[in-house]
Amino acid sequence: MAGAHGHNIEEAIVRVQDGGQKPTDAIVSLTSLSAEALRMKDTIGAIAAGMQADLVADGDPLTDLTALRRVAFVMKAGTIYRNEK
Repeated sequence: MAGAHGHNIEEAIVRVQDGGQKPTDAIVSLTSLSAEALRMKDTIGAIAAGMQADLVADGDPLTDLTALRRVAFVMKAGTIYRNEK
């Protein structure tokens, strides 16, 4: 998963729905473990002060990991970015 791109969320959803992985473990894999593998854990991979950006999903990914498909917006350095289709 780390360093891959394109279908990460879909792969995590399959691991949770079909493989029995806990949603929290899938989220850790998508965020902090990936950041560590990319040697970027000081700037990405966590929701904490000093990180580059925060992602806001439409729903609770702890109960429904598919909420990560529905990104409401990303906030980076206090600026909100929306995907206007």
